[in-house]
Amino acid sequence: MSTREDRLDSILSKLDRTGTVGVEALSQELEVSVATIRRDLDLLERRRLVERTHGGATRRAVDYDLSLRYKEAAATEAKAAIARAAVDRIIPGSVVGLSGGTTTFMVADALSQRDDLLHDLTVVTNAVDIANKLAVHPDIKVIVCGGVINTSSFELVGTFVDSVLRSIWLDLAFVGVHAFTAANGGLTANEDEAYVNRLMAERAEQAVVVADSSKYGRRSFAGVGGTEVFQAIITDSHLGSDAHAELRQAGYDVELAQMQERV
Repeated sequence: MSTREDRLDSILSKLDRTGTVGVEALSQELEVSVATIRRDLDLLERRRLVERTHGGATRRAVDYDLSLRYKEAAATEAKAAIARAAVDRIIPGSVVGLSGGTTTFMVADALSQRDDLLHDLTVVTNAVDIANKLAVHPDIKVIVCGGVINTSSFELVGTFVDSVLRSIWLDLAFVGVHAFTAANGGLTANEDEAYVNRLMAERAEQAVVVADSSKYGRRSFAGVGGTEVFQAIITDSHLGSDAHAELRQAGYDVELAQMQERV
């Protein structure tokens, strides 16, 4: 694994599947030292995401996916900046689609704080956590696509989602992805989510990928789509100049969200 963030996410994903992990096995699987794995597990324990055991760790008794919980806990100012930039594209009276994911959840959070945009606004989402976030605002009409909950992401997938999305049109759609490249567009780890995300993008007048720059150049399992469905990408200002140029050459309108300076 190239970074600690990748290792932590991999450890938590393995815990989701198996319930327990061992230091020696993780060291071999992730190709890092035993000492490094112990430090990673200690960090996850401090974040109350795992229970340390002799020789490894077990998952804590939580009611939702550990890897998503980690991603939420590790949400960066980059995602907040992306969310603010996304909300700046919304005009009152719009119909806005939001896929699931930590960045799109932050878009919903930023939107909920913009009283100037909430009147006569419609939000369509397949993410139950986003729907719950916005449901308390009486001026927002929230439409939730039916379907089966993917417990690792709070997203609804399946044929019920399909039937709802195919019957409506969106002014804007903000779609979160696990990875994006100039050649392959947006990608995600689950084929059902990829299908729903693409359909949401196709039903929008303008579809925008929202993803922090650390996801650029990565690979993920399922393709969502490229310039045939997405017109724009909002990422953070840490995106490299070469990557920026590659995306623009591929045909994307690229916005680099500026992070607020900390006092």
